[in-house]
This record gives sequence, structure tokens and C-alpha cells, in this order.
Amino acid sequence: MFALKNVTVELGGTAVLKNISLEIREGERVVILGINGCGKTTLLKLLNGLLQPAAGEILYRGEPLAKARLDHPEFKRAFRKDVVLLFQHVDAMLFNPTVRDEIAFGPRQFGLPEIPAIVDEWARVFELAQLLERAPFELSGGEKKRVALAAIMAVGPRVLLLDEPTAHLDPAAAGRLVDFLAGLDGKTIVAATHNLSIIEELGDRTIVLGPDHAVAYDGPTHDLFHDEALLVSSGLAHRHIHKHLEAVHAHYHVHDME
Repeated sequence: MFALKNVTVELGGTAVLKNISLEIREGERVVILGINGCGKTTLLKLLNGLLQPAAGEILYRGEPLAKARLDHPEFKRAFRKDVVLLFQHVDAMLFNPTVRDEIAFGPRQFGLPEIPAIVDEWARVFELAQLLERAPFELSGGEKKRVALAAIMAVGPRVLLLDEPTAHLDPAAAGRLVDFLAGLDGKTIVAATHNLSIIEELGDRTIVLGPDHAVAYDGPTHDLFHDEALLVSSGLAHRHIHKHLEAVHAHYHVHDME
């Protein structure tokens, strides 16, 4: 689905991604892991065509994801329907007067049939039926997240790009979301997080972006937990030394928080 070749991104003259080369296959579930500021959100915006690299090339299904191609109406329409991005801060995504209108907005833009049925289905999936006539700005952070998820799923995307998908959700809602994602067949999912406790449920493959904004690891999610040195060097864990009576002990703490 995607290929990045020696991609570097600069914002304000500072490199936020450095020489990134990777491929994401159709139907793959990939976790982008790293500390805050390492470039996770930037990578998702590249895949969504919202940013262009300072160097290198990005391909989507073999076609360059360049500005000139995204300006082509037919390609842009197909790409925007196929590839959706859930922002970490979903307030930027919500602008309609009601939750019902929010979910219906995308299907209307793409001329999908049976829009009321689409709205009802995704309201049911994300437990929003009682909120359909409410204004999105009145809702809690977790409710807004569920509305934004319903809105992007309503267009029938092929690729889900998710930036900290469980942020602002209570544990039960986060668990239901992870279960929902696990049950999606045929979708390509790229989820960015710094929450180590959920990465095995989000994807079999994990890409770690280090503090130097380069790829520090790209491989099986399960294997990552056995590489303590990598977890420490990437800022995801630290070696804690403490004294108990006369003995000095050292062990690793994992940074695992929303």
C-alpha cells in the first residue's frame, strides 16, 4: 500500500524524520511506537498526504504521493476516501452542528447511498445512538473520539491511520476499540502510540522511531519486549537503580502512559 524511500521531513528548518525507508503491505497492521516528539504524527500525516517530504519519495499503491498527483481531482477523491486519519486531538475534525451530521458528512461528500442507514450503523457500533442530536463540542473527550471514529469509518476506508487511538478513552472504551480494530478484516491499519501495554493488540509489526527521528526498530511486536537496550535507548524504558538495605538493585521501568 505504501512505500517510503529515504524520506526526510523538515519543519521550521529542523528535521523531524530522517532518512525513513519502509513498506506497508495491504491488510497489514502496523504500530508506530516512540516517545512524544519523535515524529509519529508526522509520519501519519505523510501517509495521509498532508505533508510533503523535504527529500525522498512516498508511493501509494505504486503511485507517487506527490502534491501534483494529490491535486488531480480523480486521484484526490479516491485517495481521500481510501485513506483516513484519526487525529490525536479530534476537536480539529469535528465541525458539524450535530453528531448525526458529523457521521453523515463524509458519506454525503462521496455520494454514498443510504446515508441514514450508514449513520445508524456506525452510531450503533460506537454507542452513539443517544448522542445523535447533540452538538459535538458539548461532548466529553472520549465521546468526541468515538464520534470521530464513526465519521471516518462511515466512508468505507481501506486504510486507517490512527494517532494515539486510545487517548481520552476510559479503560473499558479503549478495550472495546482495540477489540473493534482486531475484528476488522481486510483493512490496513497504522496506529501510532507510546503506550506499550496495547501494542501487541494493535499490530504484529512495530516500527520504533528513536529520539533521533530515525527508525530504531522494524520487526515483530513480540520481539521488541525482549530488547531492553533498545527500549532504553529509544526512551520507552529506563534502568532504575535503588538501594534495599545494603544491597543495590537495578531493573527496568517501562514508560507506559497516555
